[in-house]
Amino acid sequence: MDLTTIAFLILLACVGLERLVELQVSRRHQRDLARCGARKQSDPHYRWMIVLHAGVLAGAALEVLLLHRPFIVWLAFSALLLFVCATLLRWWVIRILGIHWNTEVVNSASLGVVSDGPFRWIRHPNYLGVFVELIALPLIHTAWITATLAAAANVLVLRNRLRIEEPVLEAAPAYRTAMARKPRFLPKIY
Repeated sequence: MDLTTIAFLILLACVGLERLVELQVSRRHQRDLARCGARKQSDPHYRWMIVLHAGVLAGAALEVLLLHRPFIVWLAFSALLLFVCATLLRWWVIRILGIHWNTEVVNSASLGVVSDGPFRWIRHPNYLGVFVELIALPLIHTAWITATLAAAANVLVLRNRLRIEEPVLEAAPAYRTAMARKPRFLPKIY
């Protein structure tokens, strides 16, 4: 096994550990929010989000190992740059949202609406970051099948998530006031 493959597998393992840390942060926030009276919403599709993230990590590793994907320097650096930027965006969102940030849908609008940071421009910067991460990460080592499947699966997972999350958010007048004119994922550029 060459050095680039080993480094890629280590990166995948680190991202897997990061996701586990995020789940712990999310559980802590859920407990804190519950103490403040916020309620978790039922989301029968949540498990598919977990499967998608785990599947991208496993799929990228398997694709590189079994299909002997080449390491293409220009693609690797471009994808790594996109991945790092998307990860920084997501951690910015986690920091800005504070206790509101969660991997599940929790109705915390009664505790205030966050409109700072990337929320100044779009309603769902975290989902934008995740979408870019799930495509860019496999492409670091040319796992294009995994990247393509991740993009398609994420569209479905995100569609289901937003069908649950957006009505919860929009039920809060403060959220509607703060976010009504903002696009979901990509800022308006005039």
